[in-house]
Amino acid sequence: MVMSPAIAQKKKGKDSGKTPEAIPVENKAALAPPVKVTSVEGITEYRLQNGLRVLLFPDQSKQTITVNITYMVGSKHENYGETGMAHLLEHLVFKGTPKHPNIPQELTEHGARPNGTTWTDRTNYFETFNATEENLTWALDLEADRMVNSFIAKKDLDSEMTVVRNEFESGENNPFGILLQRVMSTAYLWHNYGKSTIGSRADLENVPIERLQAFYKKYYQPDNAVLTVVGKIDEEKTLKMINEKFGVVPKPTREIQPTYTMDPTQDGERSVVLRRVGDVQVAISAYHIPAGSHPDFAAIDVLTQVLGSEPSGRLYKALVDSKKASNAGSFNFQLKEPGLLFTFAQVLKEKSLDDAKATMLKTLDDLTANPPTKEEVERAKNELIKQMELMYNSSERIGLSLSESIGAGDWRLMFLHRDRVKAVTVDDVKRVAAQYLKPDNRTSGVFIPTEKPERSDIPPVPDVEAMVKDYKGNEALAAGEAFDPSPANIESRVKRSDLPNGMKLALLSKKTRGESVEARITLRFGDEKTLSGKGTAAEFAASLLDRGTAKHTRQQIKDEFDRLKANVFIGGGATQAYVNITTTKPNLAEVLKLVTEVLREPIFPADEFEKLKNEQLAEIESNRSEPQAIAITNIQRHINPYPKTDPRYIATFDEDIANIKALTLDEVKNFYKTFYGTSNATMSIVGDFDADAITKMVTDLLGNWKSTAQFTRLVSKATPVEQINKNFETPDKANAFFAAAFNFEMRDDNPDYPALVLGNYMLGGGFLNSRLATRIRQKEGLSYGVGSQFNAGSLDPVGNFFAYAIYAPENAEKLEAAFKDEIQKVITTGFTAEEIAAAKSGWTQSRTVARSQDGGLAGTLNNYLFIKRDLSFDKKLEDKVMALTPEQINAAMKKYLTPDKINIIKAGDFAKAKKVAGSN
Repeated sequence: MVMSPAIAQKKKGKDSGKTPEAIPVENKAALAPPVKVTSVEGITEYRLQNGLRVLLFPDQSKQTITVNITYMVGSKHENYGETGMAHLLEHLVFKGTPKHPNIPQELTEHGARPNGTTWTDRTNYFETFNATEENLTWALDLEADRMVNSFIAKKDLDSEMTVVRNEFESGENNPFGILLQRVMSTAYLWHNYGKSTIGSRADLENVPIERLQAFYKKYYQPDNAVLTVVGKIDEEKTLKMINEKFGVVPKPTREIQPTYTMDPTQDGERSVVLRRVGDVQVAISAYHIPAGSHPDFAAIDVLTQVLGSEPSGRLYKALVDSKKASNAGSFNFQLKEPGLLFTFAQVLKEKSLDDAKATMLKTLDDLTANPPTKEEVERAKNELIKQMELMYNSSERIGLSLSESIGAGDWRLMFLHRDRVKAVTVDDVKRVAAQYLKPDNRTSGVFIPTEKPERSDIPPVPDVEAMVKDYKGNEALAAGEAFDPSPANIESRVKRSDLPNGMKLALLSKKTRGESVEARITLRFGDEKTLSGKGTAAEFAASLLDRGTAKHTRQQIKDEFDRLKANVFIGGGATQAYVNITTTKPNLAEVLKLVTEVLREPIFPADEFEKLKNEQLAEIESNRSEPQAIAITNIQRHINPYPKTDPRYIATFDEDIANIKALTLDEVKNFYKTFYGTSNATMSIVGDFDADAITKMVTDLLGNWKSTAQFTRLVSKATPVEQINKNFETPDKANAFFAAAFNFEMRDDNPDYPALVLGNYMLGGGFLNSRLATRIRQKEGLSYGVGSQFNAGSLDPVGNFFAYAIYAPENAEKLEAAFKDEIQKVITTGFTAEEIAAAKSGWTQSRTVARSQDGGLAGTLNNYLFIKRDLSFDKKLEDKVMALTPEQINAAMKKYLTPDKINIIKAGDFAKAKKVAGSN
């Protein structure tokens, strides 16, 4: 969940929305030093005298620090009438304290990437920022202060009502999500896991502020929290800072009683039916399983993968291969108390839902007679272990993922679960399948009377403290170097070269945590004439590349990438194809060989072609009634009016469906044969590797693959269009979408470009602190998500402004009026010197954080090869932005942000909103 605010109705009598006095702190001089508890794989746990647990994970290879505080409170802890309270607090804690009255502004000024999330067993708040002592001091002070001194005021609760309703309703637009919630609430008779984390609409709108404040004071305390700090830190100095900031918070005298409500053993299959407007049918089944800390859970995790993996999974083969469903799979929740394992199937309207559902359940019921094989279990374990090990290569991801293990009982469960997965046997998977996947333990869409019920007794939650007491884990991964992400340092280490066939290569070798490597490849082909009418064939050619080669089947390719600890994504469109690679140094060479095989030796299997067509048709059908898809498609069609013959033409849903249905496999094969090659390709690699060896390998693999068709870049231009403001009806959708956009002449070397970049950052960027977010979300509570974007071409003079908001249909007029008013204010009064100074600090720091991400940096280097640019452009841009005056920024915004050019599209159930308004 992303962070969002909350709602409440006014109470009669005394207003309890007064700002609480700050909690007094203890004498710093009396602070006892933190006590070391344990250390596992580079992570060390300490405990302060007030009960706060602290996890420190130094990683000098990142120029960032992540501060993540996890509170052991979630939707499970809510009482009658309090559903959604944990999530509600997640939002109100961003409303400030007396010491930090404007948290969104502070987060923006420090260039942080922040958020907060709420789940069943825990709530967490985090921020990733540029690794400076000043930023770390600020972040620790912020989290320590809002732990006990957040306003949690009535006025904030009232102002947030329509925002939270907006978020609530956005979830109501998703039939899959709603059906999932219905199944969960039916599977659980008593336990709060059956209640949605976002809560009941009635509770959100009526909860008294006193209950919310009491909930906050009870659970937001040091003895109920775990603070995690990862990244480029000095452990001793950081621990001292933490003790100074958090150690002074008094340990509370209250006690938190452990939860004890548990569901009885399920004694028969349960069913639920959901009827709503939609375009794709869905079937879901759920089975009760043990807590995430139970030894059985590792085998259940493997079983889930055996069932749901694509394309080898039992459900995929039974449903998608047979064309009974367009998508199928399984997943589970690793919770502190007994959870659920889910299976699902998505079915096109013209297909039989009953048939798909029966096939899904039969596949599950047949596991006893046809148990998982050794090959299936090993394949599933490889996939799970691969994802775990790739995660361990990122200290930031570990720091945030620890919240899940903390919620499940203890942070060391992350490593213990990995060890258990590695030890899972075929017999273990057979046993848990027989124990838990029984019809009487199932909740699904059909009720089936059973003469002889077989019940599944769920084991109690293990004693996690005893389980992990002496756990030591594996050796910590090798740490990477302390890398400076400045443009100058990056440029000093990048090696660029041209291959014999014209392909361009950029390499940045550096020591990384876990020897991680990121690579990006882009193939460019054709011209406006030769690509005309071939957009669908181009998309399918790219999507089918890894579904079979002359040497390997689709499954074998996937198995090899899993074995090599590599995540590889291949995609493309009318003018290019691309490959994104994440792997490690020991496997890079083999991964590149396999990627080359996929690119150069695809066979385009006929059965995979038909499955892909069904997948694409199902996705388009699901978008037909989605407000966001409708609004964005229509506004893009309007501001980019390419003719149908142009490869960049944006098709309607009906045209996309017709094109896919008419597409033949021969057309796909001919497209590949005509256009593919690397003569006009670019490739970048960032991470831990031998640059000379990789240069030779890439030259041997791709340097002789010449493109047969001529490549001429498609030139873009900003085409003048008639201004429009249109509504599109989407019946039975509780949430609406607002899109505003226009194109204009602008290139990123234009003197006004830096001013527009920072101007848009203040208008609709940042973190909840932009003009649009402050007005539309924070002040008026009209939208959960609102913002704007500005882009300009590097080669062609095409600038684009785009703004968006999600909102309730009945607030359409208010939202549009607020949007237009804020645009007008920017044009007439502009930005203040104080706004600009804060924005400069936040914007520049956010760019440092962005360059610290190896995947993003690889993408930048790859793109710069094509547009013939290096990172000196970034340095010059940042210098220009920092030198801007308020007069320059305001003049540029007034010149280019022209209201009479802004096109607006709104999609939502406006007819229903109008009818409801008329009846009141």
